[in-house]
Amino acid sequence: MVNNTIKILLADDEPDILEFMEYNLKKEGFQVLLAKNGKEAVDIAKKEKPQLVILDIMMPIMDGIEACRHMREIPELQNTIITFLTARSEEYSQIAGFDVGADDYISKPIKPRIMISRIKALLRRVNGSANSSSAIPIIQIGNLKIDRESYLVYRDELPISFPRKEFELLSLLTSKPGKVFTREDILARVWGSDIIVGDRTIDVHIRKIREKLGDESIKTIKGIGYKFDI
Repeated sequence: MVNNTIKILLADDEPDILEFMEYNLKKEGFQVLLAKNGKEAVDIAKKEKPQLVILDIMMPIMDGIEACRHMREIPELQNTIITFLTARSEEYSQIAGFDVGADDYISKPIKPRIMISRIKALLRRVNGSANSSSAIPIIQIGNLKIDRESYLVYRDELPISFPRKEFELLSLLTSKPGKVFTREDILARVWGSDIIVGDRTIDVHIRKIREKLGDESIKTIKGIGYKFDI
């Protein structure tokens, strides 16, 4: 049974889905918070600071994409895991979600055992990152400084905001400048082997990092993966 100090915020405008998910999560010992729209979800997240947020894409007042964007602008929620609920055919929604800082997605129709497994995998991944003592706490490359303990990135001493997965991907690539990391290695080390995401996921995150650091920093090695150039 999971410690009930772990808070999970569910946001969906369909009461049946909220009730169904709440029941299954409470059975696993999680503390569950509920929101009926994106604005309510942002307000609750700001106040309660949950470890995990699950957002439906299509919601009234404020949709899931906009809610995620707002949450990622709140410093206290920078390390909160944010996952979207999406229909299998909505690849565009998944890409949009990653664009605003989502960590993962859960496909509809929701299957309880898969949902719980996915959530536990995400929480294990985050706890593993937080408790790892082997990682160098601070990486300094030229004018770029990456503080792995506080999840902060600075360029010329100015802070740059990175959602968790972008930060972990940048941290991995900069841990060994010049080394080529294969796509398989990146997926396993950033997302974990028990979390299923596609190649497009890496591409979206690389694009977002390049937008913040510049195209010259991360090189694409065609057919293999990526490396951080010195």
